[in-house]
Amino acid sequence: MTRHGRMHRRRPADWETPAAIWLAWPHDGKTWPGRFETIPGFYDSWVRRIAESTPVRLIADPSVAAQCERRFRGQHQIEIFAIPTNDVWVRDFGPQFVLETDDAGTDSLIAVDFRYNAWGGKYPPWDADAAAAKQIATCADVRYQPSPLCVEGGAMEFDGTGRMLTTPPCLLDSARNEAAWDKSKIAQHLHATLGVTEIVWVDGGGLPGDDTDGHIDQLARFLDPQNVIVATTPDRDRAEYESLRDNFRQVELWAASTSPTVNVHAIPLPPGREIDGQAVPQSYCNFLRLGPDRMLVPGFDDTTDDVAVGMLSQWTQANIEVVDCRDLVWGLGALHCASLEQPLL
Repeated sequence: MTRHGRMHRRRPADWETPAAIWLAWPHDGKTWPGRFETIPGFYDSWVRRIAESTPVRLIADPSVAAQCERRFRGQHQIEIFAIPTNDVWVRDFGPQFVLETDDAGTDSLIAVDFRYNAWGGKYPPWDADAAAAKQIATCADVRYQPSPLCVEGGAMEFDGTGRMLTTPPCLLDSARNEAAWDKSKIAQHLHATLGVTEIVWVDGGGLPGDDTDGHIDQLARFLDPQNVIVATTPDRDRAEYESLRDNFRQVELWAASTSPTVNVHAIPLPPGREIDGQAVPQSYCNFLRLGPDRMLVPGFDDTTDDVAVGMLSQWTQANIEVVDCRDLVWGLGALHCASLEQPLL
């Protein structure tokens, strides 16, 4: 753990039991051009599915807040918060929840708000999303801490013990951070704010259709501190074949040298897919954990769905549930991208 004054900080892992899952209700049709009509129904089903085991804290832009209140009236596991948003990708613009433990062993929760500018200024406006983390912290009744570093939540993957996976373009991009934010300064800052003690920079490349510059949550995820999966493809004709193989080799080399060592597993991508001529970034790495016993995995109506479920069942003790993300992914993200866990104290 990182020493922060007289405090210890730790960014919990995704598989730890959450107090709640935050989602943001969709209201901008431009995120899914030509297909938005299916998205509210998807979200309705998804919200209720999560709420079967885990409280949902649903951000609703004021333009749709009353609609959401009517839709989920009487659902005690679903709480609505009227917070302005531009889009749904709360993983990226929401806060990073961190546990801080004092020397007496008392834990407190902190919401660290990294700067957000819609993946390097790609999709204006983003002002409401950039302001949402502070309001989430207020609604969650946790201490708020702003950060000068620009980074999206989907660009960071944690094992709960201080180790973190990321990709260089998402942090070293000049459209996000000035040159002074080199790897050393970033490491120091993440050490101080999140308790990160080891960063793995994975720079082989990302997926076709990914507009985030290579978020790690599409490429490599921890299943627990001893196991990590990396997206690969056996199809040598796919443009991403070499870059994904390079990612796997890099993670494999790190895994053998870190302490304790980590097992690395290759998980295949579904077949490549386009919607209206646009590639969409489909990956089984973009799963959502609901504590140690439940995992929602994106499905794409292909035989590879069953392959992925079999692999994840073998490598975890979680109950694996497939969620059809064929329409959601037209927004260029899936389950992990659109959700944010708040850990238990």
